[in-house]
Amino acid sequence: MTITIAKWTLAEYHQLVATGILSDAPREKVPQRRVELLEGLIVDMEPEGMPHAVHCSESVEYLRTLLKDRAEVREGHPITLSNNSEPKPDITIIRSPNSQYLNHHPYPADIFWPIEYADTTLHKDVNEKKRVYAEAGIQEYWVVNLQIPELIVFRDLANPQGGCSVTDTYRSETKLATGNISPLSFPDLHIEVGKLLAI
Repeated sequence: MTITIAKWTLAEYHQLVATGILSDAPREKVPQRRVELLEGLIVDMEPEGMPHAVHCSESVEYLRTLLKDRAEVREGHPITLSNNSEPKPDITIIRSPNSQYLNHHPYPADIFWPIEYADTTLHKDVNEKKRVYAEAGIQEYWVVNLQIPELIVFRDLANPQGGCSVTDTYRSETKLATGNISPLSFPDLHIEVGKLLAI
């Protein structure tokens, strides 16, 4: 017997969210559930450990100070991608103003770069999530590896128009533990890697 996995479209996923079935908010007799949509699959999100939560929140404050009026820095909110995906990156740097997202989550054209903090989710973040972001045409993607610690920077899309194969996503992967990095969208901005790693 062949098992067929039913994939969800963005519209179907949004209908489920609207019913409250997939709500992050705990309800009476219904356990709290954190999920995201990745390539049509509703995927459970790993619980956040304390170091993950603290480092992520501190980085959000640091990036907001650096970016000021140039961009919005969002923490743990959905972004809507064209490949039936609606991930919830730990941090997303998006175009201002925030008020333009009252009727929809940010689309790829609104996204400067997402950042994932990874401990137990490292494999997913540097494989599935990387592919999802590359397919959507996101120019740059950062992963903070809490295990080492190091910042992994993915750049140079294999297909700048979006779309990719399983192995052909970003052509450049750089690992940093110290120094500064300038995001592609803001080449004049110097972000201290140590501040993101909290070391």
